[in-house]
Amino acid sequence: METVTSADGTVIAFDRLVGGDAGTVILIGGAFGFRKFSKMVELAETLADKYGLTVINYDRRGRGDSTDTPGVYNADNEIDDIAALIQAAGGSAALFGWSSGAALALRAGESGRVSGITRIVAFEPPFIVDHEGHVPPADLHIRLHELVAADRRAETARFYMTKAIGIPAFFVSIMRFTPFWKDTLANANSTPHDWAVMAEFMRGEAIRAQDWSNIDVPVLVISGAKSGALLRKGANAIATVIPHAEHRELAKLSHNPNVAILAPAAGEFLTRSRTTA
Repeated sequence: METVTSADGTVIAFDRLVGGDAGTVILIGGAFGFRKFSKMVELAETLADKYGLTVINYDRRGRGDSTDTPGVYNADNEIDDIAALIQAAGGSAALFGWSSGAALALRAGESGRVSGITRIVAFEPPFIVDHEGHVPPADLHIRLHELVAADRRAETARFYMTKAIGIPAFFVSIMRFTPFWKDTLANANSTPHDWAVMAEFMRGEAIRAQDWSNIDVPVLVISGAKSGALLRKGANAIATVIPHAEHRELAKLSHNPNVAILAPAAGEFLTRSRTTA
């Protein structure tokens, strides 16, 4: 484990897997995700071993071995975390984000505050672009912050999964009896950071091109054919408005991905010559 200190003093923990000379990519997990999550580890190892990438796999603030800022939830702070990681990587890196981590990667690229981003892979950023499916309540943050402040982790996890993500309560109840639930509770109090990243893009409104026009690096947006319509529509919508973006929908892939399907699309894009981007 290595660490880097972000602009506000938060300590960000990460693992570095050295591959070959194909460059560096930083992996950014989604809600409840952390660097020791098995699929993040598998993805990191595959990108390093098969594509020669040096992979930085980190704990977003409030998770794993990273510290936190309780009560302070601002997407700009997480963008600063990425900037610090890029400096630790030597000054340049690509970004791979999953779910809210994908939206965070795109926001970092759009912000104009992070130098050294070379390209971005966004796997199913959960943008909600219409009212045909689940739309979280606008005041979700109020109850979420109350639950986190009271350290009611099980309630926090259930609340975020059902109200923010839209998972049916029945399936959340089943999750309580799986090995996944222990890690879910450990990372539940980090969900206000996810909401700070996602809130303005989960209102059921069309994505505005002007909000993303500052992204000036190649972008690959990936969605899975087995994922729900909400995620597939969101992926297509954001890819349409970002300059230099392409969208790939992969057969047999879902939001809980088969890394053997996901990694080749990401690895090939990340190692593609800039002259052919």
